[in-house]
Amino acid sequence: MKQTILLTAACALLALPGRAQLQDAVPANPDNEPVPVHPVPSHRQQVWQETEFYAFFHYGMNTYTGVEWGYGNEAESTFAPTGAPDPEQWLTAVQAAGMKGGIAVVKHHDGFCLWPTETTTHSVKNAGNDYGKQTNIPRDFAAAAKKLGMKYGFYVSPWDRNSEHYGTDKYVSEVFLRQCAELAQYGTDQFEMWFDGANGGDGYYGGRNTTVSVDRETYYDIPNLRDSIHKVCPDCVMWGVGGEARWIGNEDGEAGETNWCTENRGSAPEKNGMYGSENGWFWLPGESDAKMTNQGWFWHDGESPLTAARLFQMYLETVGRNATLILNCPPDKSGKLPNATVGVLNQLGTLLRNRFATDYAKQATIEASATRAAGASRNYGTSNLTDDDKDTYWATDDGVKEATLTFTWDEAKPLRYVELMEFVPKGQRIRGFRIETTADGSTWTKRGGSIQTTTVGYKRIIPLNGSTANSYGAAINAKGLRITITDSKACPLLRKIAIY
Repeated sequence: MKQTILLTAACALLALPGRAQLQDAVPANPDNEPVPVHPVPSHRQQVWQETEFYAFFHYGMNTYTGVEWGYGNEAESTFAPTGAPDPEQWLTAVQAAGMKGGIAVVKHHDGFCLWPTETTTHSVKNAGNDYGKQTNIPRDFAAAAKKLGMKYGFYVSPWDRNSEHYGTDKYVSEVFLRQCAELAQYGTDQFEMWFDGANGGDGYYGGRNTTVSVDRETYYDIPNLRDSIHKVCPDCVMWGVGGEARWIGNEDGEAGETNWCTENRGSAPEKNGMYGSENGWFWLPGESDAKMTNQGWFWHDGESPLTAARLFQMYLETVGRNATLILNCPPDKSGKLPNATVGVLNQLGTLLRNRFATDYAKQATIEASATRAAGASRNYGTSNLTDDDKDTYWATDDGVKEATLTFTWDEAKPLRYVELMEFVPKGQRIRGFRIETTADGSTWTKRGGSIQTTTVGYKRIIPLNGSTANSYGAAINAKGLRITITDSKACPLLRKIAIY
């Protein structure tokens, strides 16, 4: 009897108007949007990866001493530029190469600061001439970037071989965090702050001349640093030690052909940087740092730039493999990029513009083997692949993890590259795909050579001839190109396909 009364009461509660209102308030999915595959990028990580290709400018005390890692005991007067350092010249040159921004080194391991900081005397305040004393790289670099419509950020070394406080709590609170806060004031729209992984060793350390070792995972108070910087610069990604983007694992301008944006924080990103981890707990995309010159990161007498063809190969093997590319272009003792460097950057820009000039996907008839049902205000058709809108995408229905997209033309087109982009705000999904072409509409030939066609991620570029080193050989004349997604973690989402 008691059970009957309780059941009757429960049914009565379910029938109350308030319960009906609660049921009506349950969010629906009127646009039939796919469920995200976690982890997904934060907004700042998303806009950071959209930068794709940007410059590194290693300039500072080492430019004048000829070493790569200063000991920290350099006389401040050694910093004596032979002309006024010119960040606008730097950025103008890399913009011509197709780069969208740059990171300026403003403090390397020697601790010398390229702005008039209040945290140390080891700075431009005590430079060896008027050009040096008037130098303020973060101020001038930020102003030049804004003038040119480019993104900008700063490299500030956590390791400081000059500071007497390094290795103590005082260094973190009164030197390093204060320096980062000072740099944040040079612009709230910074896109990246670069923290090198070097974290201790021998050094001058204010005259101690000793070896100091720290645990970088705890010493630098990174959670507090992230929160502090993000309050001022909401779209600034903390690279490396900051834990929002990972090192690709080499300095050769090469990412893995299989490359996941997902990874785990800690030591794993450096050990597995080229590839990421399919089931990583964090969105931690890879950045590839590489040199465009044949010597060190800083300028050295007698150095020369790599060829534009080699730099184009780096682009294919980084940006074209779901990583970003930060390419180092070192200014010389005059505070400017050498003429030879500027010339190669212009050549690289010409290669990128010419080789990706004509997108034949926009001229094609596109058929999909499967397309997700449209929602109230959004559709998932193939037209989204070529509309240049980063917020639209083609998709399949839930549970459909394999699909084919076929591009055809009435007349044969000279094809060399296929570019694919997933809609990463809902996670990285694709685990396998295949590209084929046909000259007659019936016989299909696999393309891409032995390149692993596994992951796509933010962007993947496949040279159809299978070679990143000699990708612009004879074109493949085709009347059709077919992309088959063979495996995906969930229904695949592609924001763009371009065929060049």
